[in-house]
Amino acid sequence: MYAIIQNGGHQSKVAPGEFVTIDGTAGAPGDQLTIENVLLVEKDGGEILAGSPFVANARIVAVVEGETRGPKIRVFKKKRRKGSRNTKGHRAVYTRVRITDIVV
Repeated sequence: MYAIIQNGGHQSKVAPGEFVTIDGTAGAPGDQLTIENVLLVEKDGGEILAGSPFVANARIVAVVEGETRGPKIRVFKKKRRKGSRNTKGHRAVYTRVRITDIVV
């Protein structure tokens, strides 16, 4: 059994027992989290439920494991012949969750 969820503008394939990173902060470690944006569910018998855009009454139950940070992104701007250079950095914050159940 697996599901495809929408999270932060991209899609992730999840199954019970897997770890997934989602955008932003979702709660303290140990908190239970429910994800409602389920695009597709494949049951154990091979039956596929596809939503338009989301599957009705489907949700993912997960437990928050902790927060992680993404790679550092450098933003470098330069104007030629002016001696102007500017460097900024950015690291996104992600929440690591463990998928416990897929409810349809």
